[in-house]
Amino acid sequence: MSDLEHYYRVLELEPGATLDEVNQAYKDLVFVWHPDRIPKDNLRLQQKAQDKLKAINEAREKLRSLKTKHQTTHHSPPPKQEKPSQTTYYSPAPKQEKPSQTTQKPPKQNSDLSGKDYSRANLSNKDLSGRNLSYANLSGANLSDTFMHKVNLRGANLSEANLFRANLLLADLREANLRAANLIGADLSGADLRGADLTGARIRSGERLLVKLIGTNLAGAIMPDGSIYQ
Repeated sequence: MSDLEHYYRVLELEPGATLDEVNQAYKDLVFVWHPDRIPKDNLRLQQKAQDKLKAINEAREKLRSLKTKHQTTHHSPPPKQEKPSQTTYYSPAPKQEKPSQTTQKPPKQNSDLSGKDYSRANLSNKDLSGRNLSYANLSGANLSDTFMHKVNLRGANLSEANLFRANLLLADLREANLRAANLIGADLSGADLRGADLTGARIRSGERLLVKLIGTNLAGAIMPDGSIYQ
């Protein structure tokens, strides 16, 4: 088996899968094998999870690097490089610098999304891990199956948001507004919910709790029934 075939197999994909499929497979497997989802006292499974994550990360990086190089060579035809010599009278050199500047700016602008308005936005299945969304307006947004590991949502408005099966491992949700939010199936393990308002949030089906709250800090949070967690 070639290294390439091995990387596809690690991500449980068929050879030739698209970059989107690689990214989605990576998110799915990280969600399954993240050490925070495994009991700390089970050292065997903790070690297995660490090994799995290492292999998953390596496979994604190798496949992303390969596909990025392929796209770069495929979308850089020679004719565009010949234009400067054919149009020297128009001094095109300054214009060539603009594309590289504009392509570099969006990641910098998008790294900090604090205070942004995403009310009613469809962000389902997105990877927002590590993003700064503090004090952002996400009221009524669809965040189902969204990967938000270590996301900063401090003071964010998530009222009536759909967080069905969202991955919020180690998320910062201090003073967040989660009133009437759907948290069924969400994983809030290790998240900081101090002072958050969960009034009317959906976390149960009958008497069964359907939110993962292992290691979650709920000090001072307003619970769905209106009581304050002590």
